[in-house]
Amino acid sequence: MEVTRIRALRGPNLWSRHTAMEAVVTCASAERDVHDIPRFEQRLRERFPAVGALDVQASGQPVGLAHALARVALALQAAAGCPVTFSRTTPTEIAGTYQVVVQYTEEAVGRLALELAQALIQAALVDAAFDTAAALERLRELDEDERLGPSTGAIVQAALTRGIPVRRLTRGSLVQLGWGSRQRRIQAAEIDATSAIAEAIAQDKELTKKLLLSAGVPVPRGRPVRDVEDAWLAARDIGLPVVVKPQDGNQGKGVTVNITERAHFEAAYAAAARHGPVMVEKFLPGQDFRLLVVGDKLVAAARRDPAQVVGDGERSVRELVDQVNLDPRRGKGHGTSLTQIRIDAIAEANLAAQQLTPESVPAPGQRVLLRNNANLSTGGTATDVTDSVHPQVAARAIEAAQMVGLDICGVDVVCQTVDKPLEQQDGGIVEVNAAPGLRMHISPSFGSGRDVGQAVIDHMFPDGGNGRVPVIAVTGTNGKTTTVRLAAHLLRASGLRLGMTNTDGVYVDGRQIDSGDCSGPRSARNVLAHPDVDAAVLETARGGMLREGLGFDQCDVAVVTNLGAGDHLGLNFITTLEDLKVLKRVIVLNVAPTGTAVLNAADPSVAAMAPHCPGSVTFFARDGQHPVIAMHRAQGRRVIFVERGDIVCAEGAFEKRLPLARIPLTHRGRIGFQVENAMASVGAAWGVGIAWEAIQKGLASFISDLHGVPGRFNVFDYRGATVIADYGHNPDAIAALVAAVANMPAKRRSVVISGAGDRRDEDIRNQTRILGAAFDEVILYQDACQRGRADGEVLALLRQGLEGASRTRNVTEIHGEFSAIDHGLDHLRSGDLCLILIDQVEEALAHIQRRVDAATPTRKARSTASPRPRKTRAPRSSLPLDAPIALRAP
Repeated sequence: MEVTRIRALRGPNLWSRHTAMEAVVTCASAERDVHDIPRFEQRLRERFPAVGALDVQASGQPVGLAHALARVALALQAAAGCPVTFSRTTPTEIAGTYQVVVQYTEEAVGRLALELAQALIQAALVDAAFDTAAALERLRELDEDERLGPSTGAIVQAALTRGIPVRRLTRGSLVQLGWGSRQRRIQAAEIDATSAIAEAIAQDKELTKKLLLSAGVPVPRGRPVRDVEDAWLAARDIGLPVVVKPQDGNQGKGVTVNITERAHFEAAYAAAARHGPVMVEKFLPGQDFRLLVVGDKLVAAARRDPAQVVGDGERSVRELVDQVNLDPRRGKGHGTSLTQIRIDAIAEANLAAQQLTPESVPAPGQRVLLRNNANLSTGGTATDVTDSVHPQVAARAIEAAQMVGLDICGVDVVCQTVDKPLEQQDGGIVEVNAAPGLRMHISPSFGSGRDVGQAVIDHMFPDGGNGRVPVIAVTGTNGKTTTVRLAAHLLRASGLRLGMTNTDGVYVDGRQIDSGDCSGPRSARNVLAHPDVDAAVLETARGGMLREGLGFDQCDVAVVTNLGAGDHLGLNFITTLEDLKVLKRVIVLNVAPTGTAVLNAADPSVAAMAPHCPGSVTFFARDGQHPVIAMHRAQGRRVIFVERGDIVCAEGAFEKRLPLARIPLTHRGRIGFQVENAMASVGAAWGVGIAWEAIQKGLASFISDLHGVPGRFNVFDYRGATVIADYGHNPDAIAALVAAVANMPAKRRSVVISGAGDRRDEDIRNQTRILGAAFDEVILYQDACQRGRADGEVLALLRQGLEGASRTRNVTEIHGEFSAIDHGLDHLRSGDLCLILIDQVEEALAHIQRRVDAATPTRKARSTASPRPRKTRAPRSSLPLDAPIALRAP
């Protein structure tokens, strides 16, 4: 068994809505049925019983090593505590080659699980040892390192429950919630509205005390100190017992409380000094409470008890600590609900104050404190007391948070009880914390957990908002880029700031921020992360979906223009039109329940996607009597068709007519594929609620020149001849172009063409077969990049397609694209027509424009747009924020 390729599918994909690892696995003939491998299944289950039985598939097909790999990789993650449930193994058209897909929650964990699964299967094959326990521990440790901590995780989970899209921006806790201009960001329990000034105040304990005191909030006496002698002087002045802590600190680091003697004091000072300047303040007797304030509300409260053990008369303090640390809720960091207790210098000083050492054996029932401070990060526990907080205590906590200026604030209170006002019990607020830990409230040691994540989301997204901007995704074989550009133009006409991705680049509010083929998920994520985007229109090409999945969890509108057999069939195991249909309908499957799929009714493969849409469906076709259009309209649903020179948009009794004469892109309706592109774009704009006035304005003002839609049916007047430049490199595109130019008068017709090497032989031949029936002369040239083909191979295929051509009488082969263009232009006469199928779009268009300008310097070129995608060879710039999205909650 050989794994030849592994990909991380970071968004909804061909296989599922889950994030998943996809591996291409090749098995020898003897490895395609595990039941033919003696004792393999028995040895595998001896090493890892959780894998279960490798039964024959429901389809009756045997289970091979590729299937075992998927099941083992999934089971390893599940045994390590990852919430994964989905795997799939699919044979390809190549005998013995499979696509193995395994869900993951953290990409690094998914990759490691595949690696360990391979090693485990190999061990079972050769009957070698495999340390399953060590493998699972590696996965658990990696998962804890990679996954979000409990505070960030609680907020993210609340966001997903609300339907807010989530994207993790770093391996740490910086997370984007929402998209575009409606996005917010968090880092742990700190939100983007938290000011740096408020955070600085909270970290300065002395300044915080002064501000709270000025607001009438009770605080303990204390002051900053210069050194240990000054600190002891302050302690004597304030009166023992005291608290020693860093002046600028968090999470209880370096804090020691209830200090009553010099030796303990010096150890406490040394611990605090490791974190910066030190302050000493009066120790308030009582219990330690943490009150969580979000906005102007107290949302949770917990009593915190310090790290401690209870003697049994048999085991030492160290052994008792080891026993407590076996609690699965206790971890070494902040990823678990509790933290392991440590025996360090502070713990030993506390033990000494109780006349104990780590090796002492406490009496049965004796309570032994390892810490005086009660922070969870030092091994403490928490008990929920939210329902017991007195209104005046809550009011003091809210005042403290607002005085400092924190949106999310952990207020530390020391008092006997929280069910009485602080002033009645000599209690006080000892600290105000920015970015407070939430785990004590989410999963307290005792009492009910509180949904503090939802409280944060309610504060960040009031009135039930989900942080989404309208997203239109467009896919298909031909027409994608023109539809994307026109749909974006219609939305801009309504006043929205548009983010757009296509095969030309990435655009935000009319400005290009990236170049090249940007129709993949990375570019989509970058657009949705831009704060100036009110809506997004995203070209969604097959390559990106196969490589990485979608760049979004769901869209408001999915447009499928058409499907053609020439759309790179034969690549990446997409070999049939049915395969292509299943892939392209991924965007339809991920339409929001309130969204719309805009589908070409005249294309049976596209129309068949309708039942898979979770939302509604809008059908479009030029023929208003098409059976799919007629049936859909009879049911009162949305349809778009052409009737008496108008695009008609109908739903139930509603009808809106858009005259084709006022849509320059369509040349008064004479260019059929542009009419279809216009209908698809109108359907998309209608689907996101754009006003008809804006739609009409946008259709009339869409400038289809070579700057607005380069390489899409750009028309030039060259010395009285018509020159059309287009990036069309598949048979369906060629057929559409031939149909479009058929109605354009010409004395003589010529075409300049090359072929893309990454298409099937038959698709390359078909292009010139179509052209040979429509053009008098064909000029062939070789692309700058042959995409894996041998030199001259594509030209030979193009010539084969011209064999027996019904019209073409002259075939010329020219070396180089620009030379071929020059040859075609040099032989034009007034009244002729030349179709130039360009490869290097920007350079070729610039070359043609220079020739046109030189021939007619006082005249400007006319241009319109066609539906075919273009691929420039401009280098892609390196953009930030290239991190995966997180899927919505399953």
